Amino acid sequence: MKKILVVISALTLTLGCKKAEEEKNTVVVNYPETKKVDTIDTYFGVEVKDPYRWLEDDRSKETEAWVKTQNQSTYAYLDGIPFRDELKERLSELWNYEKIGAPFIEGEYTYFSKNNGLQNQNVYYRKKGDAEAEVFLDPNTFSKDGTTSLGGALSFSKDSNLLAYPISEGGSDWRKIIVMDTETRAIVEDTIKDVKFSTISWYKNEGFYYSSYDKPKGSELSAKTDQHKLYYHKLGTPQKQDVLIFGGTPEEKHRYVFANVTKDNKYLIISAKVSTSGNKLFIKDLSDPNSQLVTILNHTNSDTSIIENEGSKLFLVTNLNAPNKKIVTVDASNPTPEQWKDFIAETENVLTPSKGSGFFFAKYMVDALSKVKQYNYKGELIREVELPGLGTVGGFGGKKEDTVLYYSFTNYNTPSSIYKFDPKTGETQLYWKPNITFNSTDYVSNQVFYTSKDGTKIPMMITHKKGLELNGKNPTILYGYGGFNISLTPSFNIANAVWMEQGGIYAVPNLRGGGEYGKIWHDAGTQMKKQNVFNDFIAAGEYLIENNYTSSNYLAIRGGSNGGLLVGAVMTQRPDLAKVALPAVGVLDMLRYHTFTAGAGWAYDYGTAEQSKEMFEYLKGYSPVHNVKQGIEYPATLITTGDHDDRVVPAHSFKFAAELQSKQTGNNPTLIRIETDAGHGAGTPVSKTIDQYADIFGFSLYNMGFDVLPSKTKEKIKG
Repeated sequence: MKKILVVISALTLTLGCKKAEEEKNTVVVNYPETKKVDTIDTYFGVEVKDPYRWLEDDRSKETEAWVKTQNQSTYAYLDGIPFRDELKERLSELWNYEKIGAPFIEGEYTYFSKNNGLQNQNVYYRKKGDAEAEVFLDPNTFSKDGTTSLGGALSFSKDSNLLAYPISEGGSDWRKIIVMDTETRAIVEDTIKDVKFSTISWYKNEGFYYSSYDKPKGSELSAKTDQHKLYYHKLGTPQKQDVLIFGGTPEEKHRYVFANVTKDNKYLIISAKVSTSGNKLFIKDLSDPNSQLVTILNHTNSDTSIIENEGSKLFLVTNLNAPNKKIVTVDASNPTPEQWKDFIAETENVLTPSKGSGFFFAKYMVDALSKVKQYNYKGELIREVELPGLGTVGGFGGKKEDTVLYYSFTNYNTPSSIYKFDPKTGETQLYWKPNITFNSTDYVSNQVFYTSKDGTKIPMMITHKKGLELNGKNPTILYGYGGFNISLTPSFNIANAVWMEQGGIYAVPNLRGGGEYGKIWHDAGTQMKKQNVFNDFIAAGEYLIENNYTSSNYLAIRGGSNGGLLVGAVMTQRPDLAKVALPAVGVLDMLRYHTFTAGAGWAYDYGTAEQSKEMFEYLKGYSPVHNVKQGIEYPATLITTGDHDDRVVPAHSFKFAAELQSKQTGNNPTLIRIETDAGHGAGTPVSKTIDQYADIFGFSLYNMGFDVLPSKTKEKIKG
């Protein structure tokens, strides 16, 4: 065991004094010794040591023992935080309110999801007409501990009499598909197994399309999955007879293959991707048994999908030669880009469309805030939809025959509510509002624009209690992502509400690499431009400090997945920026990320170490695992991951923790919290989520110098 004396300092400044009196609370952290093995890789003649390679074997007894001892060390520390239970209690109290999803109609029933408050998983209900709602599908019954969850959307057959739904066990991305009779709720046939990254799309009521990989050799949680395949399952037949529709040819690999059957059962649409950005697109006429697969796009230079059809007229949304996206139309008989006609033209704002009640709804992001316009099928503007406020809307989707539509509205200080929308009149009515013990009017959320290192203006939302004194001493979480064309738009989070109740600030910048300003913004944070993302995040922290929202001693940086990479890179490049670092399920070994599960599909954003000498040197230059240096005092760090994470395998976090623990100088603790029977995040039981937030917030506040919760005293520890 390696023992580190961790010193939590409370510095009290007395007016006119030159020196601070220091009161110290000490905690001994017993880090398990992590053995080093002489493992060396060679890239373009450069040798790179990888002493913790053995931790990549998630099936070994040694790794299992390491996980156990690390958790013992971590929980021994977390158990000593005096207000951890208070945080858990408040999180549970605030979380305990009824949550309802927007209703939708299938056959004679109206379906909706509901959570009574602290249920581990949401429950689906249904009702016929004005009858009392009944439980239809309860994922809480899938397993005793809530770790088996619904693994995706419900998929009803065309007549709504059958339902196919995926389940995830232990948080894994591998799925099983179960088919049930919606009237009797009886399981009607064998479970479809070994499904991953898949849609479920029915053809009539006869069967459905789904996607999967061959089970990998070695560990199914970490071994590479590189060849996605599309299958058709005909009801009443065993899975081994399922027909391979697309993929599986060695000469042309597609890592992600998705299928969709149009509502009229006329066309099968296939999207094939080699990376997370860009796709090929194909169409097949299902009304003709002898029809061939027709190519719409034979390259991956755009993100293009078919969102609707009227007979042979196709409606496509694309960013081909339109980085902010547009909708085009074309006839299925000759669907190549040369024949496309603009339907809803590209604008200066990013478009995300939906359709329902015979209309298209163009949802735009204006500086990451929602704006919605309604169009008819002639492409004529009907109206701009009046929204409840500044924030994020979702929804406006439904069937053509639906007479009403629903949408949700939220922002960082407003819990999500559901609104009922009349598409003919444009009238909006509040359908459901949560009864939560959090007063949104006591909080304020403002957008600022700050300047990054190269002069680029970056937007950031800053949310906190009204009247908060900007004295540089407010505990602050700076949260970021910056990748994969993903946009961070304002949304309410129960845990963040508890943080703000404590006088905390929650700040979210819209970094390059995201999708807030379209493909150009995304590409500006990829591959050899990835440093832009880190610079944007560092500049956000500096802005908060320079404007007295907080100071380095009260700043925590947080992010998950690609955001975990962000935190890992920033804390190794600027260890002085923040007091606390919270990398979650992070991509932290940039030289080997593409060798695990579906990681090779992330190369559009990252590039790979084998790509070129220049790319290798660039990746090695910021890879968190490879940039932990001896003799540096890094922030107090709580790494979080799940032992069943088969998207970003936990070995990333294991190796980063081992590097930090062996090289950390000074008194800041370096801990790793490894959740068991948990994956990348989706489907995590509410009970586990509450525990995790109590630990993250408790660790952050304790290392910022608080011995009691900030809300319990007006006396702030100064430093």
